[in-house]
Amino acid sequence: MPLPLYLLAVAVCAMGTSEFMLAGLVPDIASDLDVTVGTAGTLTSAYATGMVVGAPLVAALARTWSRRAGLLGFILAFAAAHAVGAGTTSFPVLVACRVVAALANAGFLAVALTTAAALVPAHKKGRALAVLLSGTTVATIAGVPGGSLLGTWLGWRATFWAVAVFCLPAALGVLKGIPAGRATAAATGGPSLRAELARLKTPRLLLAMLLGALVNAATFASFTFLAPVVTGTAGLGELWISVTLVLFGAGSFVGVTVAGRLSDHRPAQVLAVGGPLLLAGWPALAMLADRPLALLILVFVQGALSFALGSTLITRVLYEAAGAPTMAGSYATAALNAGAAVGPLLAATTLGTTTGNLGPLWVSGLLVAVALLVALPFRRVITTVARAGVPSG
Repeated sequence: MPLPLYLLAVAVCAMGTSEFMLAGLVPDIASDLDVTVGTAGTLTSAYATGMVVGAPLVAALARTWSRRAGLLGFILAFAAAHAVGAGTTSFPVLVACRVVAALANAGFLAVALTTAAALVPAHKKGRALAVLLSGTTVATIAGVPGGSLLGTWLGWRATFWAVAVFCLPAALGVLKGIPAGRATAAATGGPSLRAELARLKTPRLLLAMLLGALVNAATFASFTFLAPVVTGTAGLGELWISVTLVLFGAGSFVGVTVAGRLSDHRPAQVLAVGGPLLLAGWPALAMLADRPLALLILVFVQGALSFALGSTLITRVLYEAAGAPTMAGSYATAALNAGAAVGPLLAATTLGTTTGNLGPLWVSGLLVAVALLVALPFRRVITTVARAGVPSG
């Protein structure tokens, strides 16, 4: 894999730290800004909503920019939003900062996904996506737990400041690693915006986007509210939140790495094996969450399965959107974050019910069940997508 791809992954790690870090900061933010835990959890949905809306919008606006200029501008805007968020005492202002950061992240990821696909041969998109998403998994292994520890010791604002600072070396990596003259396809006579948007009428693309959104909704429904499960249901101390996040991140790294080897050539097998296991894992986690060892093991397993399925489905999106070279990344980003927006909102509705802290885990199981029910009648279509996307031989 080319070096610029790994430099893009560094920037994705910085942004992934921000996207995931609220899982360990929600209780602290709620207490500091005098809102409920459920309300603080909507910061995740606000961020995801900004990415859903921003991905296609910002990608369309940036179609004629050079890739380096676009990527650099987005990451600097992202850093600025976190600096403002770190200093605010208003929850609505913090929500606004998260939305602005999400728009910048959406633009960056949309351009980064299409750049990653362009850096490798057509039949290695899954491998390239795995490298790029490894930045997210490293964020969950190191950045997010580190942010949680920093938040525990110094408060959630210190974590926001840390993300802003972390963006600077990532920006330097983009500046040094992406050639200045590398223009987007739109700037070099590629398809028109109308033609690229027309790809959204393709049923197989829409199916891949829907399935990716459902699986990611399940992931974020539980991940956003893991902290109360760890400290409440399992009865562990606050520092165990970071341990749990590390395990989830380690699992996600394993999942995305394995899926990167298989998603180009054997996506149907990944879905056929991983889907039922993921479905069984969420209710198992809900029923065994009061047993710390079982909780920690299952968090690792669910992280691996969630990212294996999610990255495989997003690879399908990139294959099916191959006729939209500047917008394909935004379609993948929108699918991922539509799920990330809906999942926590659905999960938050269960926190005041008899299910308590375990409600989000049951929601995750339900969302995976819906995804499998949607996919079952179209399993041959998913297989056909894979074969169409990979050259024979």
